[in-house]
Amino acid sequence: ALASYGDMDVSVLDEKPAGRKPIKTVLVSSSRMDEVVGHLARAVAEGRQAYWVCPLVEDSEVVDYASAEARFAALRAALGDQVGLVHGQMPPVEKDAAMARFVAGETKVLVATTVIEVGVNVPNASIMVIERAEIFGLAQLHQLRGRVGRGTTDSTCLLMYQAPLSEPGERRLTVIRDTEDGFRISEEDLAMRGAGDLIGTAQSGLPRFRIADMERQPGLMAIAQTDARRLLADDPGLETPRGRAVRNLLWLLDQDRAIRLLSVG
Repeated sequence: ALASYGDMDVSVLDEKPAGRKPIKTVLVSSSRMDEVVGHLARAVAEGRQAYWVCPLVEDSEVVDYASAEARFAALRAALGDQVGLVHGQMPPVEKDAAMARFVAGETKVLVATTVIEVGVNVPNASIMVIERAEIFGLAQLHQLRGRVGRGTTDSTCLLMYQAPLSEPGERRLTVIRDTEDGFRISEEDLAMRGAGDLIGTAQSGLPRFRIADMERQPGLMAIAQTDARRLLADDPGLETPRGRAVRNLLWLLDQDRAIRLLSVG
């Protein structure tokens, strides 16, 4: 929303960092869990490393989502002590030690929550499994997938979902499967969730434009920004006839209270 209103400078980085390889992204039903674990066991035997991300730290009585602790126990039973665990509720010393073992290659499979979403670089890790991927947001899925594809080995991201998928969930997974382009992903995210309201309280959804359609008429925003800046430079108090007309327009569009709130600082 800030960028749309012209209140944030934008730098465009349209290339991956040097050395990054494409990542094969596949949608896999949770009914194929045994098959995925078998694939993981073979990959580990070949010396590869993997992340396995779950949405929860521990099992919940409220929602039926996969937990990192339960998945860690199951994978440890299947693959032995080469499986590690890391999540945000662990003491920092334990969490750092678990990450260090994975970086050193002592741990082959790291079960985690989104605590690994950023700031983790293990080039030998070439498999990312995201369990219950349909409940994650597009930005989270894109960031998590980016933990692999950093080395010389071909990388794979498995998006495990529980059927039946909701329409928004299926759309998110399809977008992630079909592209690694962060710009396209962010555009789809904006179209699905909305940008929120800069001069309101909504953190998602579309701003309440009464006339313009910013998704289909982006050029109008640039014209409005130029005109508004010129008006405020010439008439910061909105006292001229045109300024008073703008005051009336803000009142008619129910934006005068929000503008007064912003002016408080």
